[in-house]
Amino acid sequence: MPFVTWLRRNLVVLAGLLTLAYLLLPNLVVTVFSFNKPKGRFNYAWQQFSTDAWQDPCGVAGMCGSLSLSLQIAFWATLGATALGAMIAFALVRYRFRARGAVNSLIFLPMAMPEVVMAASLLTLFLNMGAQLGFWTILIAHIMFCLSFVVTAVKARVMSMDPRLEQAAQDLYAGPFQTFWRVTLPIAAPGIAAGALLAFALSFDDFIITNFNAGSTVTFPMFVWGSAQRGTPVQINVIGTAMFLVAVLLVLASMVVGNRRDKQKA
Repeated sequence: MPFVTWLRRNLVVLAGLLTLAYLLLPNLVVTVFSFNKPKGRFNYAWQQFSTDAWQDPCGVAGMCGSLSLSLQIAFWATLGATALGAMIAFALVRYRFRARGAVNSLIFLPMAMPEVVMAASLLTLFLNMGAQLGFWTILIAHIMFCLSFVVTAVKARVMSMDPRLEQAAQDLYAGPFQTFWRVTLPIAAPGIAAGALLAFALSFDDFIITNFNAGSTVTFPMFVWGSAQRGTPVQINVIGTAMFLVAVLLVLASMVVGNRRDKQKA
């Protein structure tokens, strides 16, 4: 039968589209309810179309402050985790040293370990050191949490690099710094960028580790969790929709840049 033949040929594509639709469904619900005008505290049932929340996204007390704090922590955590993670990845791939295998294994522990275990361990460390819980403890915890993901992303890129390109640069009398800046870094840049974006998303979104080590500091995920106990304001959906649109625009921009580079090479 023609339909059965067509289905067999396109089964993988259909499964992929259905999976993508399933993953994007929560984002669609958040977007739709960002234009809702609920009757009461909870924004769980559609009542009336309205753009009031978009016109005043900071109308809820404390929300934009917590959002700004989360963005700051995510930015600095991304910088710290990316710098350290890139150096660790290069060291693990390019150099041979004692306990290299053990370090490789330890790198994966934070990704395999439940977040609550790591959060409790970091809290114990900070309390034993007498550190005051707040911005800096959250930042240190996020860097440690995101480090493994950056190392994994950069390491995969460095392992696929062709060492003959660097050797060719050295044969053309390029110094170590010139070779790294003009050859090694541009090739490794996609892996570093991927690790940085992943670290930013993980840091901005994290709740468990932050909740353990925040003290009286309130980040955006903690604000959302606290608001859900009293009532979910529509502005939370607005911020979620805006973040999703920014992520989509970044992906589209990277695709456009990649296509232009491919055309130039061709």
